[in-house]
Amino acid sequence: MTPNIYELDKMTKEQYDFIMKRAEHDITEQMKIAKEVSDDIRDRGDEAVLEYTAKFDHVQLTADTMKVTQEEIDAGYARLDETTRKSIEYAYKNIYDFHEKQLPEEMWFTMVDDGLMVGEKTTPIVDVCLYVPHGKGSFPSVLCMLGIPAVVAKVPRIVVVTPPNEKGEVDDAILCAAKIIGITEIYKVGGIQAVAAVAYGTETIPKSHKILGPGNSYATAAKRVLANSIDAGLPAGPSEIIVLADEKADPEKAARDWMIEAEHGPDSAALLVTHSRELVDKVIPIMNAQLEKLSERRRSWIETNFTTYGGIILTNSLEESIKFVNDYAPEHMEVMTEKPFDVLPLIKNAGEILLGDYTPVTLCNFVLGPNAILPTGGFAKTYSSVSVMDFLKRSSVGYASKEGFEKVREHAYNFATVEGFETHALAVKERD
Repeated sequence: MTPNIYELDKMTKEQYDFIMKRAEHDITEQMKIAKEVSDDIRDRGDEAVLEYTAKFDHVQLTADTMKVTQEEIDAGYARLDETTRKSIEYAYKNIYDFHEKQLPEEMWFTMVDDGLMVGEKTTPIVDVCLYVPHGKGSFPSVLCMLGIPAVVAKVPRIVVVTPPNEKGEVDDAILCAAKIIGITEIYKVGGIQAVAAVAYGTETIPKSHKILGPGNSYATAAKRVLANSIDAGLPAGPSEIIVLADEKADPEKAARDWMIEAEHGPDSAALLVTHSRELVDKVIPIMNAQLEKLSERRRSWIETNFTTYGGIILTNSLEESIKFVNDYAPEHMEVMTEKPFDVLPLIKNAGEILLGDYTPVTLCNFVLGPNAILPTGGFAKTYSSVSVMDFLKRSSVGYASKEGFEKVREHAYNFATVEGFETHALAVKERD
C-alpha cells in the first residue's frame, strides 16, 4: 500500500486542517442516547443498569452478580498464565516507582512577611472510579496506569467499572492486575450505564466524584452529558503518535514504531515526520513487509489509518519538523534523531516524549513506568498525562499573627473598597 505522503510546504489548508483535526467524531447522536440512558439509570438504578447491560453487552447479570467477588479475583489471578502474571508484576513495580516520585509534600509553609505564613496541604480525593475498556480486547495495562497512581495517592475508595465479556465475567488479566495492585471493588458494567451508575449511584454501585479512563464514543458521550455530576478528568480519544526522524534514523525501527498506535483502530492517527526523502523511500517497503505479518483486522486498521488521519509529513528541515510536532501536540511521540536529548528541550507540546532507537511506545504503554493515559486531539497543549496529581487535591493554608494582620490590614481594606465589598472592608477596618 502507499500511505499519505504530504510535503508540508505544499499542503492545502484543507489537508492541514484535516490532519490536525484527527478523528474528531461528532457524537451528537451518542449524546442523545447517553442522556436518555443516564436519566433512566438515575430514576431506576440497578434495574436500568442490568437492562442496558443486557441490551448493549448481550449479557444477563443480576444485582448479586454485578459486583466481582474476592473469590472471582483470586480465581482469575490463579488462572492467568505465570508469564503474563510476572509481566504485570514487573510493570507494577516500575509504574509504582515512577508515580511515587510525583508525590508532593503533604504540607509546606513559607513566610511571606513578618507574622504572615502561607502554605498548602495536599490530601487524596475521597473516591475515584476507574473505567477500564474491553471492546477491542483485555486491557490490564489501563488498570495499572489508573489504579497504581490512585493507590500511591492513598485514595480511600477505588472503584473499577469494566464491561463484562461474553460469559458475563471480567477477564483474568484484569482480575490479576487488580489483585496485584490491591483493588477489590470491581463492577461488571461498561459504556453509558457504567458512567451514569457512578455519577448518580445505584443500589449496588456507589456514587463516585471522579471517573478516569478511556472508553468508546458512548462512554465519552456519557461523560459529557454528566459533566455536572462527575469529574471526567482529561480528554482521551483515539490513539495517536508522531515519530520524529532525521536522516540518521534507522528505517527498520522507524517503520515499526510508526505502525504501533495505528493498530489501535481505524480512527487512530500515526504520522512519520521527517525532512529525509531517503528515509521515506526506505520506510515504505519495510512498512508493507510488516503488514504481511499482521492479522487481517490489524492490517486493515493500519491501512485505513495511513490513508486517512495518518501518513508521512515531509518537511524541509528538522526545525520545521519540530514546529509541526508542537502545532500537532501528539499523544505519543518518539524522537529518532542523531541527538535526541538536544531535541528534547525544543518539544513543547506532547503527552509523552520517548527518546532514541530503543524506546518504542510499546515500553511506555505497558512496563517502563510513565503513565500511558495521555491527552489526545491536540489537548497535550493544555493537559498532562494521568499522574498521581489526578488523585490528589490541594488546600491553601494561611495564618496571620496580630503583628502580621496590622501589617496588611490597610492593603486589604483598600482592595475591598476598590472592589466594592463592604463586609470585606469592615472585617479588617473594625477588627481589634
